[in-house]
Amino acid sequence: MSYANRLAALDILRGVAVLGITVANLPGFALPQAAYFTPLAAGGTGPADLTAWALTFVLVEGKMRGLFAALFGASLLLVVERADAAGQNGAAVHLRRMGVLYLIGAAHLYLLWYGDILHHYALVGVAALLFVHAPARVLLLAAMAALLVATIGGIGLVQAAALPASRAALEQSFGRPPAPLLASEIAALRGSLADGIAWRWRHDAGALGGLLANGPETLGYMLLGMAAYRSGFATGAWSRRRYVAVAALTLPLGLAAQLALARHGIARGFALEAVLTASFALGPLIHAPMVAGYAALLLRWLPGTRAGERLAALGRSALSNYLLSSLMLAAVFYGWGLGQFARWGRAEAYALLPPLWALLLLWSPLWLARFHYGPAEWLWRSIARGKVQPLRRR
Repeated sequence: MSYANRLAALDILRGVAVLGITVANLPGFALPQAAYFTPLAAGGTGPADLTAWALTFVLVEGKMRGLFAALFGASLLLVVERADAAGQNGAAVHLRRMGVLYLIGAAHLYLLWYGDILHHYALVGVAALLFVHAPARVLLLAAMAALLVATIGGIGLVQAAALPASRAALEQSFGRPPAPLLASEIAALRGSLADGIAWRWRHDAGALGGLLANGPETLGYMLLGMAAYRSGFATGAWSRRRYVAVAALTLPLGLAAQLALARHGIARGFALEAVLTASFALGPLIHAPMVAGYAALLLRWLPGTRAGERLAALGRSALSNYLLSSLMLAAVFYGWGLGQFARWGRAEAYALLPPLWALLLLWSPLWLARFHYGPAEWLWRSIARGKVQPLRRR
């Protein structure tokens, strides 16, 4: 398989992951933080809102984030291999990139959205570098071990919910926060840019807290992506029959499990223990196979198609599109923009998805027809290399 085809396969997957992440993130911009996990916190509990929550939970939540992290791991290997082949120190190149990405992510976190994943990926990406020379089988075993650690951590959260000392804090983040806390979040994010920054600064768990809470799961996905790249799975090198087999083995069971958890959560009235079990205790074990299944399905059908070409353009400018989607959603919901935070139901908020997707899919190929990189990618490369990179095509 040619180098260009390998890149195209990765870019298609990355483009789909970015679109999927906008689906998962949209409630995080439109509604208070706890509503990301439970409709009881905000966003409505009518049929349309519950349906919107259930579809996102079953099809998207955790899966697209996992796919994005897996592709991050695959790209890590690609960058290191290319740098080494060019006579550079691949590890040093990667570490410089992670340092710059951390700064970009921190700016995104405090200026736009509490749910930034870039600074977290930068930290976990440093740990993933330790596995850069491991064969695919070792990477797969290490990924399974990391996901098992994440599952044990999730079980610990469920057990902590039974303790009065920790239950209140867990309710604030994953259940039904007290009314005064919700009111303060709504007031801050409907306020000025400075109000929003101050609220995010006060309520951010910190890089170390996020690393301890989510690091094992993220590392597991990155290692899966590295194994997928090294085995040829992520680059489209497998036969179509093998991709179909992977999808058939993973997606029906995964979707059935997710649907059962969604029904259980609704039946339990979104009790805190049910929410934590679904998202943290069982989530890593269910999401990882579904990530593989989604990737297999996409690699079976999209390479070589017009839709695949457009998605690949979006994927080549994934960082720019991730940040652009945040900027657009923040402009709609935060006080420095239209100030619609916590004014819409969950289903109403998803009405923004078609125009947002259309924007991302339209501008990406137009931009890349004139420029080598997306604007954020260009900034990332220029700072990491300590030299302004050429941007415009000649």
